Amino acid sequence: MRISRLVALFGCAIVTTAACSAQPDDPPERPYPGAFIYGSDGNVQNGFGAQFKDHPGMLHGMKGTAPAVRLDAGFRNRLTAMDSGLNDTLFAGETYDAVVIVSIAAQLAGSTDPKAIAKQISGVTVGANVCTTVADCLAHARAGRDPAYRGATLRHGFTPAGEPSTASYGIYHFGSDNRLDDGKTEYLNTGNESAATNEQPPAPVVAGGRERGQQLVLGGLLPVEGGLSFAYPPMIAGARLALKEVNEAGGVLGQPVQWRDGNDFTDPAKALATVQKHKSDGVHVIIGAGASGVSLAVLPEVVKAGMILFSSSNTAAALSTVDDAGLYFRSAPSDILQARALADVMLRDGLRRICIVARGDAYGEGLMKDVQKELVAAGVSEGDIRTFKYEVGENGMLATPGQVEGVIGQIADWRPDGVLVIGFEESAEVIKGMAKTGLKFRR
Repeated sequence: MRISRLVALFGCAIVTTAACSAQPDDPPERPYPGAFIYGSDGNVQNGFGAQFKDHPGMLHGMKGTAPAVRLDAGFRNRLTAMDSGLNDTLFAGETYDAVVIVSIAAQLAGSTDPKAIAKQISGVTVGANVCTTVADCLAHARAGRDPAYRGATLRHGFTPAGEPSTASYGIYHFGSDNRLDDGKTEYLNTGNESAATNEQPPAPVVAGGRERGQQLVLGGLLPVEGGLSFAYPPMIAGARLALKEVNEAGGVLGQPVQWRDGNDFTDPAKALATVQKHKSDGVHVIIGAGASGVSLAVLPEVVKAGMILFSSSNTAAALSTVDDAGLYFRSAPSDILQARALADVMLRDGLRRICIVARGDAYGEGLMKDVQKELVAAGVSEGDIRTFKYEVGENGMLATPGQVEGVIGQIADWRPDGVLVIGFEESAEVIKGMAKTGLKFRR
């Protein structure tokens, strides 16, 4: 019995090795289909797609989320009148709203004192008299009535932290030309309007037609240069449109609102110099910064100078609880809301093995952490999520050339179902690097 079994096995080894090692019932190994690529507000823009002019179609199929509402045709037409070559509208509406809210708050305060203005800002969004145009809202403020501003992007009131209680996110898809395919854009609402503040602001000051205080001066702290510079055109277009409409409606306290340009360079150290210049120029409210990490870095100096910092694009969750002496506000929603939207988009594709790559700052690390939390809460195993970060240096670009190569190699070896890339212009190097390794991008 033993001899015959040994002979049989030996014969099998010589004559039919393949048949013995792979039984007909064993399923064949499934070929790796590649990974879906995702982005977030820092790189889901046409301006980001311009980084791939030498890589036709590389972004085809990439999708992601960004704060966005369906901007009405009238607003779009007024916006493009400010810049006929505008390619994106991301954060244009939020910047417009920031300038308008500050202007109404100053009129209600009857003063250009930043602390007095700050006490009115959240109240501008939760008043008893709903208004949708600059002229109507300013008219309410001048008459001592309590306006509830509903603007280009703001649909419900601010929370006690001075940020939107609800948000709408666009779900964007890149087409074969490395540009966003508008025909595929979807909108997802999130947040809770009941989270809006119920704190009553000081009573409005009625000027009675008399000028009060100094001329309101706003200063930009926007990404004219650096890793977020492709977001500058829509932001400055929104600011200029708001200034135009505020001043056409009679300005604030009987005087036109002034604007001082300012560059944040997408760089915390360089942005501080702009803050100091605004202080010496008598700026009351700074509109910016573009990146959350820049705002976190300059906020202590802004507070020390007694100015307001009001960003239209900061999304890091850490800014909801930062020590700001009541002088920081934002018209962009917290990334806690964006994380839910992003996780929803990724789970729709049935992902089980996920990599998240993020820039090493408040925005990147915060959003990465929040997305991971949302995915786990939805049932994805912690062991099936791998996270990586890279450091950024001057102007928000990669701190050292080639530092993402090791990360890219690990991603390619792990063969995930999807990769989320959180960053600005510099994150293009991550996507190009993954393609260079041969990682197939699914569409």
